[in-house]
Amino acid sequence: MPDPRIVVLASGTGSLLQAIIDSSVREFVVAVGSDVPDAPALARAEAAEIPTFVVPMRADRNEWDRELSGQIRDWRPSLIVTAGFMRILGSEMVAEFTDRIINSHPALLPAFPGAHAVRDALAYGAKVTGCTVHLVDGGVDTGPIIAQQPVIIESDDTEESLHERIKEIERVLLVDVLSRVVREGVSVRGRSVTFGE
Repeated sequence: MPDPRIVVLASGTGSLLQAIIDSSVREFVVAVGSDVPDAPALARAEAAEIPTFVVPMRADRNEWDRELSGQIRDWRPSLIVTAGFMRILGSEMVAEFTDRIINSHPALLPAFPGAHAVRDALAYGAKVTGCTVHLVDGGVDTGPIIAQQPVIIESDDTEESLHERIKEIERVLLVDVLSRVVREGVSVRGRSVTFGE
């Protein structure tokens, strides 16, 4: 990928963002954005001297989509990473950055999409879950899968303990995928994603 420029979006604590900051991928991160003005992720970015921006959710969703798109576009990203970003991106942005938006999800998609993946896996009685790094399309966690890693569900797991074990794997997997995308690019044919352009 020539001249990689990454914008990371995060809504929460920023543990995935911190994994990126602590990796070789950090040099390509040009900005970190959030929908939450006091998100700890923003403090992590500022501590790493990465520019930040905030676009709080609006009552008018279309207005919010346009403002977020404009803020992101200003940074001329070649890649957008949603790392714990708890909002669905607007269809125009997804179309503009087709195959260039990467999301990390705490389940083995297509099982347990959505915001409560860890809770849903436990409630279902699943024995194995994990994390998925995938491209973002117009659906909710439905984009083509780049990489996955399983995590065994233990009999005494709580939502918190399971989620913490998933996040440990997720941080490593996301950084590995981003490193390869920056170096090699990706090719997408239907639902098949391979490294290399």
